[in-house]
Amino acid sequence: MLLEEFDPGLTAIINPDMVTHRIEDFPEVTVSCFSKKLFDSVLALFDAKKIAELHSAVGLNPVYEVKYKERRFAFFQSYVGEPLCVALYEDLMAIGSKRLILLGNCGVLDKSIEDCGIIVPTMAIRDEGTSYHYAEPGDTIPVNKKYREEFFEVLKECGYPYVEGMTWTTDACYRETREKVLRRKQQGAICVEMECAGMQAVCDFRGTEFFQFFYAGDNLDHSSWEPRSISGETRLDDKMKILFLAFELGLKIMRNE
Repeated sequence: MLLEEFDPGLTAIINPDMVTHRIEDFPEVTVSCFSKKLFDSVLALFDAKKIAELHSAVGLNPVYEVKYKERRFAFFQSYVGEPLCVALYEDLMAIGSKRLILLGNCGVLDKSIEDCGIIVPTMAIRDEGTSYHYAEPGDTIPVNKKYREEFFEVLKECGYPYVEGMTWTTDACYRETREKVLRRKQQGAICVEMECAGMQAVCDFRGTEFFQFFYAGDNLDHSSWEPRSISGETRLDDKMKILFLAFELGLKIMRNE
């Protein structure tokens, strides 16, 4: 089986440090989201300084330094889909990022989870390919092994309820069939997205720190698909407030260390 051919060697033929340049004194915490509308709306609130560029075939992806409550953060937009999301963060780790807080939309497999509700994943089902190049084969991978309690403190301080549970990471958003949804629910998944398993695996492999949370979007736990707030324009003010929970977590991490 191809996906069982895990090679733990750290050195590949092409390595991230061959195509990037390290930046000294890179910010202690990096924050990222997927929605361009959300990213641009939050970036506009800062006096941001571009400190790096990530390169891919779809173009340049700038990385900014921003100051939130007098602390320095790196801030960039991640791309949807695990292979490119992981590859770009490989580059950013080579540039100097050592701690990432990532947030994004997800579909819910439990209709009781409210639209834009906060979900904290504890385990990811590895229904994808990228994570198998960074971790031993297995159906699941533990996620958010660090900073969960700190994030719960942030949520309590900011008045946000949340749910914890397993997420289903898949490469194929148009192959989330009714049968697969039922099967994943039986395995314990409460939501579905496209990056979490691989992002946890790459950060574990490289020895960097990673925390991810979601805000609930479309509902798959219904007789027909319910888009709810999946559009980037929908409930944008609420999503901007949710993004700042990542900065609050970053502050707590820096103050505790």
